[in-house]
Amino acid sequence: MDYIINNEELIIQHIPGNGAWTYQLIIPNTKDIKGKWGDLKVSGTIDNFEIKNKNLGPMKNADKKMALNSEIRNSLGKGAGDLVNVTLYLEDRIHVQTNENEMIFECFKDAEVLVFFKQLKVEEQKEIIESINSVATENQKADKIIKVIAKLEKQL
Repeated sequence: MDYIINNEELIIQHIPGNGAWTYQLIIPNTKDIKGKWGDLKVSGTIDNFEIKNKNLGPMKNADKKMALNSEIRNSLGKGAGDLVNVTLYLEDRIHVQTNENEMIFECFKDAEVLVFFKQLKVEEQKEIIESINSVATENQKADKIIKVIAKLEKQL
């Protein structure tokens, strides 16, 4: 198993209003890992909390990021600015499901807005999904997802 990070301390980053990525880890030495959004899945541990098939978020010319939803943060008992011990390996891309819509729903779930998305009219849901999938680049897709999440969070 090839680890992309093995037993290293990282700081939980907090970026208010950044949707699913409000709390995140920046994973060092991942800038040159190639793959489109949703293809880069990692598994491993954060402070002995098991992570399975978690998306690495693309960053333009920078190391990848990984969202830390409230389930993970609560299990760790940690938040912004805290150090965590991280071990992660890249999942075999052949066996990773790359369904674009499932990846979007996973982001909504991580941001804790999936319930609000599902309460929208079916036509509105389709419009949102189509608008996200219609962009040209993975960075634009990530930006679009963040904007949709921010709108859904206003319904909280």
